[in-house]
This record gives sequence, structure tokens and C-alpha cells, in this order.
Amino acid sequence: MTGDLSPIDKAKFVAAKRAADLVESGMRVGLGTGSTAAWLVRCLGEMVRQEGLKFKGVPTSTRTAALAREVGIEVVSLDEARWLDLTIDGADEFDGDLNLIKGGGGALLQEKIVATASDQMVVIADIGKEVETLGAFPLPCEVIPFGWQTTKALVEETLIQMDVLGRNTTLRMNGDAPFVTDEGNYILDCHLKRIGNPRQLAMVLNQMPGVVENGLFIDICDIVVIGFGDGRVELRDINAGTVEEERLDFVESDNLFSDLAD
Repeated sequence: MTGDLSPIDKAKFVAAKRAADLVESGMRVGLGTGSTAAWLVRCLGEMVRQEGLKFKGVPTSTRTAALAREVGIEVVSLDEARWLDLTIDGADEFDGDLNLIKGGGGALLQEKIVATASDQMVVIADIGKEVETLGAFPLPCEVIPFGWQTTKALVEETLIQMDVLGRNTTLRMNGDAPFVTDEGNYILDCHLKRIGNPRQLAMVLNQMPGVVENGLFIDICDIVVIGFGDGRVELRDINAGTVEEERLDFVESDNLFSDLAD
């Protein structure tokens, strides 16, 4: 149970639990992908079963869709929902302006489409994801398989002109084969170390033939919910300019904590 969770998992759980309270019956909600988002889906499933919460969830990956259905959440496509009240997702990094790097789980394209089709995007993360400058986490770029090596060379050449510390890119692998996204594309991970101008880099990368989307989320996130290993939660709203702090009690629940896959 919660006593067996690591401090990082406790932080992820309390962030997800606090963000789940933002979901109201009747909403259409984007459901993110990754380990922290999996906690969110579990928390929301518990609220559906025990509190009668009724909402429609739009998953950002096949993994999230499967988990949402498993815990009793009504799943619909973005085309069915058309527009969302809220999207809640994790992040690999976020800075003081709530700019993000996402895509560590390989779902950045669907995640960005869903997030930008929402009235509000909320990021849930443990405190370790906050950085002064983006770039320590490799920046994912989703590329079409055709000519991916040429695209990789073009990306590396373009990075010479960018305000970054590193220019090495690697093809993400799944064992001995390239990792393939839900949309049938590949991912290049750009090891940049520091990104001096995220907005410029995002625009330049997306102008490149072969690049479908990049993992920089600029001016998309509205709120970040940060979890700490001792149960503290901090909610920062960049639009309102407010910061709220509270402490959540850990809830013992076999349904919530059993068989949770990252």
C-alpha cells in the first residue's frame, strides 16, 4: 500500500490525487500518458466507482485508454468529444514559465493535440521535474519513418544554429527495433543539455520536412500540481499568478494501488 511506495511515487500520487479533484461530473477530460498520469487515471477510476463521478475521458495513448477502461472511466475519442474542458498530463520537465518537455513515454503528438484542444491544461509532476532551464531531459521529436536518417542529419545540422549545449540525436529503440508511436512514427531523442530559447527551437524543428512534432510544450500549460514525498502538494496557476499549498493524507485502497503499471 502507500507505506510501500517510494518517496517519488508518493509525490506522484498526491499530485495526481489533487489534480483529480479538479474534474467535475459532465466534463470532457484529456487523460495523459506516463507513470504520473497512470496514478491520475487510477484516482479518477476510484472516484467513478465510489463517488459516482461521471465524465468522458479522451486518452492520449492506447495504454492510457486500456487503463481508463479497466478502472471504469467512459472513454471517447477526441473527434467524439470535439473540445475538452480540461487535460491533465505529466511532464518530463517544466520551468518557471510552465514550459514543458514531454514525450518520454512516446505519446507527445497525441498529447499535444489533446492539450491544445482543451480550455485548460494541468500538469502533474513530482518536484524533481522542475528545472531552471529546459534541456537536461532529451527532447523527443516524432518523425516519419521514410528518410528518418536524412531527417536526423537535418535536425543535427539545424541545431548548430540554435542556443543549445548539445547536438547529438539518437533513434529511440524498442529492443532491437525502432520504437514506433501510436501514429506509426519514429522518435529522435535530442540530447541538448540546455535549451536557451525553447520557443524558437520548437518553431524551427516543426518547419523541417520529416518532423511531425516536437516535445516542447510552449504556452500550453495553465496549472502545475507538484507533489512531494511527504504528502505536500503545491498548485501553481500561471494565469492567476497564485500558489496554493496543502498536505494530502494517503488513502489506503487495494483497488487503487494494486497492479498499477507505469
